[in-house]
Amino acid sequence: MTKAELISAVSGDYTKKDIEVLVNTVFETIKTNLAKDGSFSFPGFGTFKVKERAARKGRNPRTGAEITIAASKTVTFKPAPTLKGSL
Repeated sequence: MTKAELISAVSGDYTKKDIEVLVNTVFETIKTNLAKDGSFSFPGFGTFKVKERAARKGRNPRTGAEITIAASKTVTFKPAPTLKGSL
């Protein structure tokens, strides 16, 4: 589902522009909370958490040369039992 499809699906009696502002605000709030607290939980849906990845060795697939992949952060998602059961 794309952002445009999400906006169309939830627009109902509101304009698509109003819903777009709402959707953008929701995702900005989630992003801000992840940066600040390291997690965001939505009951019945699941939990997003920031995970740290350690630096590691890798290989350049083109040349085969060994390279160092820098440490980084990523976001993981664990679905709530309610969501997982509905799949």
